[in-house]
Amino acid sequence: MELNTTEQIRRSQVQFSGETGQFFKIWIVNIVLTILTLGIYSAWAKVRTHRYFYSNTSIEGHQFTYLANPIQILIGRIIAVVLFIIYMGSVQFVPILGLFIMLIAMFLMPWVINRSMRFQNKMTSYRNVRFGFKGSYGEAFLVFIILPVLAVFTLYLLMPWVIKKVNEYIIGNTTYGDRQIETDLSATDYYIAFLLVVAISVGAMFGFGIVIGIGAAIFGATVDTTNLDPNGLSAAMFIMGPISALLYVGMFSLITGIYQSRIRAHNFTNSKIKDVVTFESTISEMQYTRLVFFNLIAIGLSLGLAYPWAKIRKARYLANGTFVEIHPNADHIIDDMTDEKSAIGEEIADVFDLDIAIT
Repeated sequence: MELNTTEQIRRSQVQFSGETGQFFKIWIVNIVLTILTLGIYSAWAKVRTHRYFYSNTSIEGHQFTYLANPIQILIGRIIAVVLFIIYMGSVQFVPILGLFIMLIAMFLMPWVINRSMRFQNKMTSYRNVRFGFKGSYGEAFLVFIILPVLAVFTLYLLMPWVIKKVNEYIIGNTTYGDRQIETDLSATDYYIAFLLVVAISVGAMFGFGIVIGIGAAIFGATVDTTNLDPNGLSAAMFIMGPISALLYVGMFSLITGIYQSRIRAHNFTNSKIKDVVTFESTISEMQYTRLVFFNLIAIGLSLGLAYPWAKIRKARYLANGTFVEIHPNADHIIDDMTDEKSAIGEEIADVFDLDIAIT
């Protein structure tokens, strides 16, 4: 019997328990071994990284699991490299063949995207139940090829709607066990986010112009256009360079914080697994902006060494801002799915499931 009493719905926050020191060790070893093996170890590096973040992410004490085999990822990357070399060689020596390969690649892209999504979802498990992906080639071709081309002919006015359709395709075709995510997104929210991004970008352009004007006024007396003063130029670049860089990072952070937090909240609110779970994002636009800003500054000033700290910090913030409402029947549904999968013995490694996404 289905229970609908709201008091029995459990609201739970996603937890992330990763630590900077732990991930830094994994990250630095991954980099060193990837360099020493000329990139071959990158497949194992990806699996180690994913397993660390998945195993440290939990809901109600149950951790996520990443099941991918590094060999699958390595094979996929070798195939991608070989195809890229063939394409570059064709363009260099037989341009017409290069155009033909580009045409083939265009029709192959929807299949690649579907296989990539299927691989990533299939290799993700929660409570011994796997995720999946049921996207079709025809719908993927429409969403990833036809609609973006149409957006170009509308001077990109259709692009927010196209992005909405892409997200609907990805979210709506994601499955958990035998349950499919239901989603109903609104183009209005995407257009609002898009207009905010445009407004910030235009405002930032004026801001850059003002900064350049002020810089020219301050250092104009020092820099003589007929007899350039190297000291004046150096002083101008020394002061204006960091200011311009900070403004750019600030603009990028603000655009990222506003757009991603708004779209994330909208997508979560309007997606659910019926009789299992609904989602909620409480991420603040300004808090997310500060997160991105200080992460970028830290990575830049540390010449990349702060990357593990920034990645852990972002993962923890996103987890803290993610809530799920679990249906009272969810436990029984999950148990049934687990029993069914144990009975049919679904394979862990399918040689035809390759990580062929460009990441």
